[in-house]
Amino acid sequence: MRIGLLTEGGYPYVSGDARLWCDRLVRGLARHEFRVYALSRSLRQEDEGWMPLPPQVTRVRTAPLWTAVDDGAAHGRDLHGRRARRRFTEAYADLARAVCEGGAAEGRASRSRGACANGCAEDGVNGCTGDCASARPSGRTGDYGDDRQADRFGNALYALADLAREEGGLGSALRSEGALRVWERACRTPGTVRTAHGARVGELLAVARHVERALRPLSLDWYEDAELGAVDLCHATAGGSAALPALLARHFSGVPLLVTEYGVPLRTHYLATADAPPAVRALLASFHGRLAAEVYRRAARITPGNAHVRRWQEHCGADRAKLRTVYPGMEASRFAEVVADAADAAEGAGSAERAERAEPAETSAPRRSEPGGAARRAAGAAATTGGTAEREAFEREAFKRETAEREAAERESAAHESASGAGDTLVWVGRVEPAKDLVSLLHAFAEVRAHVPTARLRIVGTAAGAEGRAYLEHCEHLAARLFPDDGHEDTRPCGDRPVSFEEAGAPDAPDLAAVYAAGAVVVLSSVVEGFPVSLVEAMFCGRATVSTDVGAVVEVIGGTGLVVPPREPAALARACVALLRDPARRRRLGEAARARALELFTVEQNVMAFDGLYLDVVSHSPRRRVLVDDRGAPLPFGTPAEARLPGNWTGSRRPLRRAPLWASDTTTPPAAPAQRPEPVGEGAAR
Repeated sequence: MRIGLLTEGGYPYVSGDARLWCDRLVRGLARHEFRVYALSRSLRQEDEGWMPLPPQVTRVRTAPLWTAVDDGAAHGRDLHGRRARRRFTEAYADLARAVCEGGAAEGRASRSRGACANGCAEDGVNGCTGDCASARPSGRTGDYGDDRQADRFGNALYALADLAREEGGLGSALRSEGALRVWERACRTPGTVRTAHGARVGELLAVARHVERALRPLSLDWYEDAELGAVDLCHATAGGSAALPALLARHFSGVPLLVTEYGVPLRTHYLATADAPPAVRALLASFHGRLAAEVYRRAARITPGNAHVRRWQEHCGADRAKLRTVYPGMEASRFAEVVADAADAAEGAGSAERAERAEPAETSAPRRSEPGGAARRAAGAAATTGGTAEREAFEREAFKRETAEREAAERESAAHESASGAGDTLVWVGRVEPAKDLVSLLHAFAEVRAHVPTARLRIVGTAAGAEGRAYLEHCEHLAARLFPDDGHEDTRPCGDRPVSFEEAGAPDAPDLAAVYAAGAVVVLSSVVEGFPVSLVEAMFCGRATVSTDVGAVVEVIGGTGLVVPPREPAALARACVALLRDPARRRRLGEAARARALELFTVEQNVMAFDGLYLDVVSHSPRRRVLVDDRGAPLPFGTPAEARLPGNWTGSRRPLRRAPLWASDTTTPPAAPAQRPEPVGEGAAR
């Protein structure tokens, strides 16, 4: 079948979100034909070029979201004429009123103006960001599910798309003074969100600019008959602007829509406007909530990446019957060598210890690898052949042997970790930013050192922008103060310092698999987290984990690690000390974690899940293309059988309008980018 894959800021570009799982999905489904429609977020992203594309990608269309270009020039005309301007004003006014009268943002603000009970980050007018247990969405639908307002918003959206399709010049109209006046009138209408009543002109300008940027895909010709109108299924890899062309293809051509979200776009917008005035934040929250609700209403299937995202989707009005959780797929092969090396080392250490303590009578007798196996067999034989006294003697001997073998296994594990230097090392891997709460981790590690003086902490990551670099510098200074004797000497190797900071992707940085292998426990201390990639990588390596209860952490580890509340260094320290002092428990948790990761988070399960979803959606929502002749009468047998084969076999029902100049149409990738350092994780933000 033909799949229209829509992305924003990711695939096929070499940088950005979700590029790796999209590439694995496309390569894993070689029997399907893919047409990629990508929105770029920056000039730098475009200059860096594309990833190598497999042959099943037959078409690539790109357009920038980061620049505002007058699309009227592309059509040779602007939005002129009283009729066209009246159509725009009416449609845009309906959209603005639906946003302003949406009571969800105001209701959320009135419920959440105080600090969250768990002390998690607030976003002002919208309260808690929703990452702690007490502030997560309740799972009920209806916050953006008012049918009357939803219909008004959707009809206005499609009316604007129709206007862009027929007249052009929508972008310049959205940036015009008339658009600003529409927002002024909407904010003064009775029933408007209370925080928007007193919005000033500058604040409304900010709202109008943001909405114009989000609606730029309406001016594209991607949903015409020869483009998305010719595919069997549209797969949007994110909500919001990325899903708009697919939403219009469904509206105009009946193409079914599948939406995948591995993050929470609505929460992302909450956090992105943290410093904005309350009126701006309330209006933008309502706008993005309405847009998400419309996408969810029209989608045939919605695939959240975890239960945390699923709750947010239900909060925005998604129908539970449409939801199918599909976990991200990650490459497990890159971590297989770590597990194999650990098993070989443990086997070698165990063999040496058994040889040293073996009795002469036992050297010639074969031993089972199962702890206590021989003892249980002996006890069973005694139970069937001997009396009570003999049976009790054999049971005592069985208990002694089981205890000895269990202690031997613990010594083997401890000997291997001591030989590798991992027995007392904590590892943190991720993107350095305030949301990761490394300050709490450093304070917790100071407590760990009080109980385990030989403990080490390795922090491996990359600073995220200027804020991340400033936060990294602050953490380095804090580490120097907490460990003044020997914690921050540049002349000492990283392995000899209590706390070491290493940059991921640097030329001298070790491979991530080696980093995980060098640690006994992997720690995550975040206060805001989506899908914890570093935890899944640690699980593939068979490492025990200690993490905070945020985002999808509990769902991912599933009982194979320890979980503590966020922003509680004492609880984090106690959990780390408990695992550092118990090698056998670490080993059991690590083995269980690896088994869980191999079952749920591999590329193979991800590709198989989407292959089944594609077939399910198309079988329930087949495309019925009706071709007409010049007089508008239907053409019997107008769609040949070859139309189901890969390639451009079908024609267009109407002449295509010219695309905007800022939207490119090409299947030839840009020049190959310069060699870039290896990314920290598996595509998703840590």
